[in-house]
Amino acid sequence: MLIREVRESDLDGLQELYLHLHEKEKLPETPELISLWKEMIADGNYHILVGEVDSKIVSSVTVIVIKNLTRGMRPYALIENVVTHSGYRCRGYARALMQKATEIAENSGCYKIMLLTGAKDENTLRFYEKCGFNSRDKTAFIRWIGA
Repeated sequence: MLIREVRESDLDGLQELYLHLHEKEKLPETPELISLWKEMIADGNYHILVGEVDSKIVSSVTVIVIKNLTRGMRPYALIENVVTHSGYRCRGYARALMQKATEIAENSGCYKIMLLTGAKDENTLRFYEKCGFNSRDKTAFIRWIGA
């Protein structure tokens, strides 16, 4: 598997992969979507990593480095949208991407990486633990906005 950051031409392939996460359909490629996509790619603190097999995006992790005024001004990182195509799971692809995301956070001087999951499946929770995350140090609260 080739690990790399997304390119502008990857929007359709990434949206296709997100159908294996929680999306029901791909977003239409409107000018607003294209503008947002270009903005995300241009942001040096926003990293969408993809795993590619035979030129197909089969796994992805997003890691965002967030500036911070505490902890000696050290940033922290947030991981989101961890997904592997259902036909490519259990091959170590997501784990390799999580390791790359960790390297990005470390190289950016982050003092911690956070992630939230809505998963209740024990295998998914064990996966995050094997990647070095724990659910004991912090308590997460979420307030959904909008419908």
